[in-house]
Amino acid sequence: SMAVATTPAPATRLAVIGGGNMSEAIVGGLLGCGYPLDQCIVSEPTRARGEFLQNKYPGIQVLSGPNANHAAIQGCNASPKTAPTSEGSLFISPTAAAIGSRPADVVILAVKPQVLRPVLADLGPLLRTHKPLVISIAAGVETEAIARFMTGEDPSIASSELPPIIRVMPNTPSLVLEGAAGLYATPDASACQRQLAESIMSAVSKEVSWVEEEQLIDTVTGISGSGPAYFFLMMEAMEEAGVALGMDRETARRLTIQTCLGAAKMAQSSPDDLRTLRVKVTSPQGTTDAAIKTFEAGGFRDLVKKSVTAADHRSKSLAAELGRPLATSPAATSDPNIVGAKEFSNKL
Repeated sequence: SMAVATTPAPATRLAVIGGGNMSEAIVGGLLGCGYPLDQCIVSEPTRARGEFLQNKYPGIQVLSGPNANHAAIQGCNASPKTAPTSEGSLFISPTAAAIGSRPADVVILAVKPQVLRPVLADLGPLLRTHKPLVISIAAGVETEAIARFMTGEDPSIASSELPPIIRVMPNTPSLVLEGAAGLYATPDASACQRQLAESIMSAVSKEVSWVEEEQLIDTVTGISGSGPAYFFLMMEAMEEAGVALGMDRETARRLTIQTCLGAAKMAQSSPDDLRTLRVKVTSPQGTTDAAIKTFEAGGFRDLVKKSVTAADHRSKSLAAELGRPLATSPAATSDPNIVGAKEFSNKL
């Protein structure tokens, strides 16, 4: 179903932990559909990056410094000064509106997967106290692991003490507000909270799809999470073919990109299924037919299936690495999973 961008209720206080590209896109998308600026706080560890975000979106609060994550979630009564101030270990930009003291209703975890464990161990007590809706966009980290990280790996903390978690797999076209996202909610997330997560992700995604089993998030990763790169590869190969046949690269590039976009738009607006669309544009014995027969003879479908499956399987093994309980990994300090996680977030 096409996502309708409905903004979250104005009273929703939003804390975004991490100020990277995806959180910048989400904040920008929300502001674009009228989300009230003063209800949004972004916590960003790097001062320079924080100042960049603050200048780009002057009305929001960007906090940096060691206490920024805590302040973003619990709210604080700091008010803007004429110059950047350091209140304890919290840096507040002068352009920020007064930060209300009310705790956040929604916390978006937008940090790199490999730092999610220490970040949540630090924030766990706060999150258990205030119980906001927790939305994680950290690739490859399962809700069971997120919940465990919030307990600081303490098995005596009951799951009933933890906030509801919604796990989101967005994709990079979110950066141009053309994203596709898969969402999975833990059973304790209310219908209202699911709606809230959906409306937030709709600010950057044209397609927002719920999966009822968490393992399907790995399949979402294989289709839409990693999928933009498959189309880039196809376009790259088409451009190369055009150049090999004597066309100049710029013309080949432009024709290829518009063809990709045009085909997607036709598919989106047509009642026909994808097979019917293909058959309709393929006249028997014509030029398209010659190309399609060559694709089919080369095992194109099987190759696509193998590739999507490889991404799905890699997503599963990364989830196992990233969520490994500390008790079972003796060398927890030299986390072997960090390389994999970095490679994964770079690949997305």
